[in-house]
Amino acid sequence: MSFRSACTAMAGAILITFAPAALAQDWPNRSIVAVSTVSAGNASDTIARVVLDQVGRQIGQSFVIENRTGAGGTIGSASAAKADPDGYTLLLLTASQGSAVALYKTLPYDPVHDFIPVAMFGVQPSVLIAAPSKGWKSLADLIAAAKANPGALNFASAGLGSASHWAAERLKVAAGINVQHIPFRGPVEAFTEVMTGRVDYYYLPIAPALQPIRDGKVVALAVSTPKRAPTLPEVPSVVEAGYPGAQYLFWGGVAATAKTPRAIVDKLHAETVKALAVPAVQERLATFGVEPMPMTVEAFGKFYRDDVAAIVKLARDVNIAATN
Repeated sequence: MSFRSACTAMAGAILITFAPAALAQDWPNRSIVAVSTVSAGNASDTIARVVLDQVGRQIGQSFVIENRTGAGGTIGSASAAKADPDGYTLLLLTASQGSAVALYKTLPYDPVHDFIPVAMFGVQPSVLIAAPSKGWKSLADLIAAAKANPGALNFASAGLGSASHWAAERLKVAAGINVQHIPFRGPVEAFTEVMTGRVDYYYLPIAPALQPIRDGKVVALAVSTPKRAPTLPEVPSVVEAGYPGAQYLFWGGVAATAKTPRAIVDKLHAETVKALAVPAVQERLATFGVEPMPMTVEAFGKFYRDDVAAIVKLARDVNIAATN
């Protein structure tokens, strides 16, 4: 190899080595797109906006939320997976990523390997509710009724693969009860049918459930988290009630495209954690019942992979077959 060729090769190697570092040092120098797989106004979407608005103020750049809905969130996820790994296109992660893997035989992206989970925003507990007319005062009452009448009770959900669906399926498996699933088009219809007593029970996010519970329109039997929710301290958790396998965490966070430089990932993580510590952000998130669950990039990655695997296993355990 000639001296000139050797120098050229060395210069190329140096450029390749330092390009990601230079990119990371310069990040961000323009607005950042965050792909949301749910519609604007959805609680998960709003929570992400609250957090990222604060992150944007901290880093001096704005976040543009692009709502790309459809096909169980796979359309938006696929578009984010194909983006350049430069930190300028992110994906707003939720527990629904596991649903996509469980419900579809093939996906146009790899939910586990195409993304780097960066930071979690927090978890939203769900509360198990029933109409007062059912006469149930506790989760034990519901379980007893289900076991006394196998196949007779039913539960509502906001749709196949929704958080309310998986939470109820977890309880079904953990308690060993035979109950029927009635999916609705959304949470409003599901809540109405349960409140009137036409459907037996339903898992609803805590924030919209608080007022109906206080007004006596529905009875709170348990929360889906390992411990009691601060906003419903009088309601035991499913773990307290004796069903640790029934716990279900609906969470939200942000992910970067695979191969995004670690320096960018670390900076986004640090700024998100900083934003979550801002009192105004905490107060706003509390109105949605969001509870902080801080963790490192590595811990969030493991949590995400475990969550996807758990939903896939649950779908298999309750005989929900994936479709094309």
